[in-house]
Amino acid sequence: MIVLTVIASIIAFTAHYKNWTKIKPDKFQVLSGIYYHELNYSNLDSVQFVERIPPMERLSGFSAFETGKGIYQEFKDSLTDKKVPVFIDNFSSQKIRLVKKDSSQFFINLKDSLETEELFLFFQSKLQEMDSPN
Repeated sequence: MIVLTVIASIIAFTAHYKNWTKIKPDKFQVLSGIYYHELNYSNLDSVQFVERIPPMERLSGFSAFETGKGIYQEFKDSLTDKKVPVFIDNFSSQKIRLVKKDSSQFFINLKDSLETEELFLFFQSKLQEMDSPN
């Protein structure tokens, strides 16, 4: 029984250890443990770097050390019930704030700040592709 508990703990730690991302031609996917979010590039309205996420209440998820993952809700949106997916691997580094056309938000960063910067540039290029006339 102890061995089974240790194995389950290792699997849970590995699943939540970092943000597992997948870039597809039409969408971006991120998975961390039981939390999953999908962003269609066509729904993207803006992208920016932020130092901090706004004050929010965590509805589900967890925070440990420099990590925060789950579904949050901004205090100002408590009446509208807008849920904000948060996938932060490093609170001390810059975060990417993505705003969709329906004004919902999504925050992400990766353990490596250079990878976060590359992801930011990727989202900027996708946004420019969507804005440019064909």
